[in-house]
Amino acid sequence: MDVTAAWLTFRLAATTTLLLAAVGLPLAWWLAAPHGRGAGLRGFVEAVCTLPLVLPPTVAGFFLLVATAPQSVIGRLWARLTGGTLPFTFSGILLAAVLMNLPYAIGPFTAAFAALDRRFVEASWCLGESRGATILRVVLPACWPGIVTGLVMTFAHVVGEFGVVLMVGGNIPGITRTLSVALYDDVQALNHASAARTATVLVAVALVALVIVQRLARRPVAEGTGR
Repeated sequence: MDVTAAWLTFRLAATTTLLLAAVGLPLAWWLAAPHGRGAGLRGFVEAVCTLPLVLPPTVAGFFLLVATAPQSVIGRLWARLTGGTLPFTFSGILLAAVLMNLPYAIGPFTAAFAALDRRFVEASWCLGESRGATILRVVLPACWPGIVTGLVMTFAHVVGEFGVVLMVGGNIPGITRTLSVALYDDVQALNHASAARTATVLVAVALVALVIVQRLARRPVAEGTGR
């Protein structure tokens, strides 16, 4: 098994998970808000976040490659900020991984927030707690199983990401060559022993993630509220 590819893969998965936690939790809280003003916009945003589930990775990879090309608006902006390019770099596959794994984070986050009894939040406000304190002391403790589910599913899916990573990042050792790409190379080279070791690691990560998710699914959302 390619140790460098393994390190790069888990680095990519961890960074993607952290970024989606930072971006996804506020977005999911907004999506889970009771329907009223902005309901149409919420529906559109939710559809966009879910799109990667039905979009072929090669199609998404192609459009991302075009959108981040050096001559594109994003590419020129990135060059001004960093002096580099996005395609065929770690930053490029990180951007692709974040976009392609939005539904794996947003879905569980939104479901957990939507299942929370909003009376707990309102009671916290009535007791004088700020919005930030309410989220830290009421919302997150009550919804942590759904949040952890989203994080675990995101991490596991990034570890096995192949199509969009290959399209946007290519196959550059130490930079964009992940475990799934290394597995593809081993199979092409008829190196079945190395392919078997890599595949075993990928299956183990997926299995552990599913066991964690199944155990969390048995926990009630409002368990952390003290009811």
